[in-house]
Amino acid sequence: MNTLSPILLMLIAFAPLVGAAAAGLFGTGFLGNFVCRRGSHMITIALVAFSAIASIYVLFEVLNGAYFNGSIYTWSVVGTTVMEIGFLVDSLTALMMVVVTSVSLMVHIYTIGYMADDPGYQRFFSYISLFTFSMLMLVMANNMLQLFFGWEAVGLVSYLLIGFWYTRDSAIFANMKAFLVNRVGDFGFILGIGLLFAYTGSLNYNDVFAKADELNQITVLGDWHMLTLACICLFVGAMGKSAQVPLHAWLPDSMEGPTPISALIHAATMVTAGIFMVSRFSPLFELSDTALSLIIVVGAIGALFLGLLGIIQNDIKRVVAYSTLSQLGYMTVALGASAYPVAIFHLMTHAFFKALLFLGAGSVIIGMHHDQDIRNMGGLRKYMPITWITFLLGTLALVGTPFFSGFYSKEHIIEAAHYSTVWGSGFAYWATLIGVFVTSLYSFRVYFLVFHGKERFDTSGAHHHDDHSHHGGTPHESPWVVTLPLVLLAIPSVVIGAIVVDDLLFQNYFGSAITVAAEHPAMATLASHFHGWVEYSLHAFQTAPFWLMVAGLVVAWYAYIVNPALPPKVYKSLSGVNRILENKYYVDAIYENVFARGARMIGQFFHNVGDKGLIEGVFIGGSTRLVSWVAAISRFFQSGYIYHYAFAMLAGVIVLISFFVLVH
Repeated sequence: MNTLSPILLMLIAFAPLVGAAAAGLFGTGFLGNFVCRRGSHMITIALVAFSAIASIYVLFEVLNGAYFNGSIYTWSVVGTTVMEIGFLVDSLTALMMVVVTSVSLMVHIYTIGYMADDPGYQRFFSYISLFTFSMLMLVMANNMLQLFFGWEAVGLVSYLLIGFWYTRDSAIFANMKAFLVNRVGDFGFILGIGLLFAYTGSLNYNDVFAKADELNQITVLGDWHMLTLACICLFVGAMGKSAQVPLHAWLPDSMEGPTPISALIHAATMVTAGIFMVSRFSPLFELSDTALSLIIVVGAIGALFLGLLGIIQNDIKRVVAYSTLSQLGYMTVALGASAYPVAIFHLMTHAFFKALLFLGAGSVIIGMHHDQDIRNMGGLRKYMPITWITFLLGTLALVGTPFFSGFYSKEHIIEAAHYSTVWGSGFAYWATLIGVFVTSLYSFRVYFLVFHGKERFDTSGAHHHDDHSHHGGTPHESPWVVTLPLVLLAIPSVVIGAIVVDDLLFQNYFGSAITVAAEHPAMATLASHFHGWVEYSLHAFQTAPFWLMVAGLVVAWYAYIVNPALPPKVYKSLSGVNRILENKYYVDAIYENVFARGARMIGQFFHNVGDKGLIEGVFIGGSTRLVSWVAAISRFFQSGYIYHYAFAMLAGVIVLISFFVLVH
């Protein structure tokens, strides 16, 4: 087996970090302004491009049998515990490296046009390069400590990016919300890592996985299998990062950040970290049906019910954000069905078409002079032809149109749920099936409202939805630095699924990187029913998902093109349902009124009782009063007369002598 060069791997991982340091330290005034606006994007794009090209090279080497698993730097040794920086580059890692770096490169190029007028230009390029570095460290790790470092690093940088426009109260609220919700998930994640470390004595993946059967025999808290508890804790971490119910609330609000980072966070990087992590830990999850059942049920709830929220959104970015929540639910269903290759496959296809849709939404926002409300658009296809056609291609991929990339991955997820035998798989199958109609409805709703129908935009400049302070006017196509990434992302959004579906799912591409137990038959059943991408696509025209997709298209077309008066009537007749959807199932209300307010009440209680009552009142105030009392009494013995002191000394001597005489 060929061994990959550790030097090359280090260069891939650290090249974006160098770009981030150059733009952030020397382009923002922190250590001077040596790097200008042009220099910041040239340096960061060149270094990310290097990582992307080198990652593609690594992928081809891995396909030819190359592999790497080793330590790069030993950070600390505590007893027998070794804490190190190390890389594990196998088929799973190589694929993730290509996805992360290629999407990141498109986002970097796109940013030149989108952020052209922003005063934080250099700072933004620094952040997105740092984000890329953090994600690479996460996916390339060969141990849980480095995994946790990358895990927390992407959370930190996402906090900076969501709150990039830090003068806006909504941005401050959004990044704090994202940070706090992810801390809840990360607490579970570190508990899972801690449990595995406590019972194995190692942080290295291979050491932990080698003891999987042994770990499965250990019980804690009565009859609980330790491995089940560890897997559930790890999945709680994934629920935070990959925005699963109920830790999903941060993701729609993160749209307060600039559009490029919406694409970077929500397409190929941060939100997919949880999906990658569960796939990496498949040797452990395969031994716990309880954990798999929890995963598939949580994913199914997200796939259906979070997708429903996209139907009522009017902000173009928020519709795409809720679409991301739904698609992450689909990936999670695949994980619960033990179809890890299918989950990673959908992660890859989704990265391309969802990045395309986010960047396409950003292009629409530019063309609309930064108006994000789809109710103020319409008929944009003649003003923005490139954005229109690429957005359409991304939409067709998202809804699962046969021969498009999203079809192959999404269809296999639905089938995997159908063939799965774990508890909750039946619910997951119907949720993902109905979710096809929901996805099609909200996707084509946006498409028709934005690009077709009556022109509703205001040329007087009445609408302002961000801090760019642009005025209205006739819509226009975006500059080439914006449209070029759209075209480049549209290509894999159409063709990548058909090209790789057979190799990725059924030709043992992942090898030992992913473990699937024999008692979980979904992948084996899928393989027996697959006879090539052409036949698979043609057969789709006879299946329920295709006709549900068509139904969503027809309903959207009729409601928003043929009969625009229908949606308001439906809205009025379903006011109760709409109220629930508009309040996002009251999850935010519960967080704010129960957890946040409860935490504040507990804090106020401890402040009043603990700080003011006990510490200040008893300890500090009491000691102060005691000293004052002792001083007041002592004052009576300080007369200033020598004979008083002589008398006191004599009395003391008499007392001491009497004591010793009586004792002895």
